[in-house]
Amino acid sequence: MLSIVILTCKSRKHIQACLDSIFIQDLCDTEVIVVDNASADGTKEWIRERWPRVRLIENQSNLGASKARNQGIELSSGEWVLALDSDVVLENGFIEKFNAPRSRFAGDMGMVQPNVLNGGGKTIYSQGIYLSLLRRFFDLNRGKPRDFVGSRKKKIIGPCSAAAFYRRSMLEALKEKTGYFDERFFFLVEDADLAWRAKRAGWKVLFDPRMVCFHTGNSSATNAKLRQYLSFRNRHWMIAKNESFWGKIFLFVISLPYELARIVFMALFNKYLWTSGFRGEAAT
Repeated sequence: MLSIVILTCKSRKHIQACLDSIFIQDLCDTEVIVVDNASADGTKEWIRERWPRVRLIENQSNLGASKARNQGIELSSGEWVLALDSDVVLENGFIEKFNAPRSRFAGDMGMVQPNVLNGGGKTIYSQGIYLSLLRRFFDLNRGKPRDFVGSRKKKIIGPCSAAAFYRRSMLEALKEKTGYFDERFFFLVEDADLAWRAKRAGWKVLFDPRMVCFHTGNSSATNAKLRQYLSFRNRHWMIAKNESFWGKIFLFVISLPYELARIVFMALFNKYLWTSGFRGEAAT
């Protein structure tokens, strides 16, 4: 079975296209779960009325992307889990291409990255998470033309969670006290953290360009300063969790001037560095 887990938060204007694109697929032996983070724009009501087949989890407050994904995974039962943001639209045949033949995924293949294009379909949104030597992460080939192939020297460590397949046995093996996705991260970098943990444990990732989907990005309009703060904070948490001792020493020596400058900038211009009271503003 394949379990599709979708996050929503104020997603009424996007979720229809997302679900429509899913339910025109061949969904043999597939379940669809939506986890809603306290939407007040009619998202939950519309899903209940239009899609009774969907299993809906309704959170009373915004618990963040990590917690919401974990809730959906806990409820699901598939051998594989497809994590989707609510503003992702699947191309026709997307699920069929994943299923045929699924036996091509070796036992240590824990993650699959589809070809995620920007909403208009002309450029690439993500072909996987690339982690640099300085432990900065980014979506590989973002902004490149749709047909861009590029060098295969840059290897991804895992999929972007906007649209990502995860093997259940891998998720269970990597589960921490803070969940499959680390719930302390709340939002942003949690997929890079999971991918890094998976790589350290010997799991592999496959990029499959045949599976195409389209992603709008930041559909719930998260505050730009909040995104900046969470990216900064969560990256450092990710490094603290996953980097080796000598790797941390190397990063400290090489990155110290840049990091000090960034801390000063954040202290002067980003209020979130001084407060943890951001949760009501964050989004999936």
